Amino acid sequence: MIHQYKSNGYAIVLDVNSGSVHVVDDIVYDCIALLDQGCSKGEVTEKLSASYSKEDLKTALEEIQELTDQGMLFTEDIYENAIEHFKERPTVVKALCLHIAHDCNLACKYCFAEEGEYHGRRALMSYEVGKKALDFLIANSGSRRNLEVDFFGGEPLMNWQVVKDLVAYGREQEKIYNKNFRFTLTTNGVLVNDEVMEFCNKEMGNVVMSIDGRKEVHDHMRPFRKGAGSYDLVVPKFQKWAESRNQDKYYARGTFTHYNLDFSKDVLNLADLGFKQISVEPVVAPSDADYALQPEDLPKLFEEYDNLAKEMIKRNKEGNGFNFFHFMLDLTGGPCVYKRLSGCGSGTEYLAVTPWGDLYPCHQFVGNEDFLLGNVDEGITKPAICKDFKNCNVYAKEACKKCFARFYCSGGCAANSYNFKGKIDDVYEVGCELERKRVECAIMIKAAMAEEEV
Repeated sequence: MIHQYKSNGYAIVLDVNSGSVHVVDDIVYDCIALLDQGCSKGEVTEKLSASYSKEDLKTALEEIQELTDQGMLFTEDIYENAIEHFKERPTVVKALCLHIAHDCNLACKYCFAEEGEYHGRRALMSYEVGKKALDFLIANSGSRRNLEVDFFGGEPLMNWQVVKDLVAYGREQEKIYNKNFRFTLTTNGVLVNDEVMEFCNKEMGNVVMSIDGRKEVHDHMRPFRKGAGSYDLVVPKFQKWAESRNQDKYYARGTFTHYNLDFSKDVLNLADLGFKQISVEPVVAPSDADYALQPEDLPKLFEEYDNLAKEMIKRNKEGNGFNFFHFMLDLTGGPCVYKRLSGCGSGTEYLAVTPWGDLYPCHQFVGNEDFLLGNVDEGITKPAICKDFKNCNVYAKEACKKCFARFYCSGGCAANSYNFKGKIDDVYEVGCELERKRVECAIMIKAAMAEEEV
């Protein structure tokens, strides 16, 4: 499969199956397009003879043939035939999302967790339940040494002592079982203080700081329960925290909605505040929600991604660059084949744990009893659900089979598929369109950076 596009003056060709990216001139670009349609070399020469000389066409076709012989163009899909073997692979649990608090001190309008309640009752995870969760992870991790635990909510700092106690317990257990815990924390910043920063800088491999960008955007969607905005309180804390982490191993993470389709301004606002690790992501919401993204919003969003990519190139050349999560693409190796085919591992390698110890495929399924897998006392009692998630891959979804971005998004989010299509092995089209655009922008940025290094 070949994907071609032009962006910011670059003519780009992606060989999907090999992952090879080529920045080419117009004659090679046009030749590849006709060859991909099934034209012979003679037909290509005939069709393009009015635009290019026969000698130039001969040279271009020879270059294309050389790349094809090297396995960098028009390559076969080597993964589809192996998919049955892939589905039978042994899996182990390697990551838990601990819902340390089903409660929150903000009332974010787009929150899928319903202000921390997750379709149920407010609760804080006890130390005892948290210990059982870590024990479950160790017991079900097989020979895998590196394990991940994310303290999530609601707002996890509302249960801060238990967070600290569980980190200490994990550090004890990793010595006993030869494991290595990587802890992370996601917070809205309201309760962040110097003690929280110091502890997390020592113990947390990553922290996610929730902030939506411009003050008016953030305060509109992330107010306190009585309506006051939270921007002025959290921004100085997050700025100090990012600096204390040497501008690394964190994300200033926002959400854009129908109310701020010009979201590139929010990304750049965060960059102007000094943040170097930024992720501003599209809201996923029922189509009848007033803040939901609509299909008719896509042209504007595409324009915003293009504008952001160009500005990032400019700032990088000026020595004031920053990272944007959705443009961070590894073209030299990328994830292992399993991840390329199946994505985040929800329901198999990655599970969510409620404050009372129930297990779900991921945080977005929490509260949906159809996806209750078991609990930390008994383990997984409904393995059939795990098997359904294990069978989710880019070849199980018709839309993915013909999508050039399938090995970058790995089939997309199962929860989004379920929420919009009623099943986990389909796709959320708006999300797919945005992912394809982000991949194109990310590759273009790589092309521009490579050109700068020459």
